[in-house]
Amino acid sequence: MRHEPPTTHSHDHDIAAILDALAEALRATDADAAAVFAEFTEAGLGATPARELWRNLMGTGLSHFRGFVAESFRDEGRVEVRGEDILRILSVRGVAVPDAARQRITTCTDLAVLDVWFERAITAPTADAVFDES
Repeated sequence: MRHEPPTTHSHDHDIAAILDALAEALRATDADAAAVFAEFTEAGLGATPARELWRNLMGTGLSHFRGFVAESFRDEGRVEVRGEDILRILSVRGVAVPDAARQRITTCTDLAVLDVWFERAITAPTADAVFDES
């Protein structure tokens, strides 16, 4: 027997009407709060056709919600990818990356700093030169 959380009835035969009603309610709600509910709803729907219905509703009727939860995840993803890019550039160029440098790159959460390091990694003769402020 399959159990779903009570807040997520993605297989309900009326799911389209339920999601449409929720979308309508969110349009009348504070934008920040609505964004949180929209993001949690999407996550709760899982990998189901209902999630696609919800994404379609969000893409049209709820496009004014920026979704700070989603924005936060996107920022974290960009940070992680930028760190990986820096390490890959150094690796492809044959630049040794000591553990301390690798740790500094992978734990940095400032995208602007990572962007600077990314540009430096293209020509830096050493991993430490990536961090050089001069």
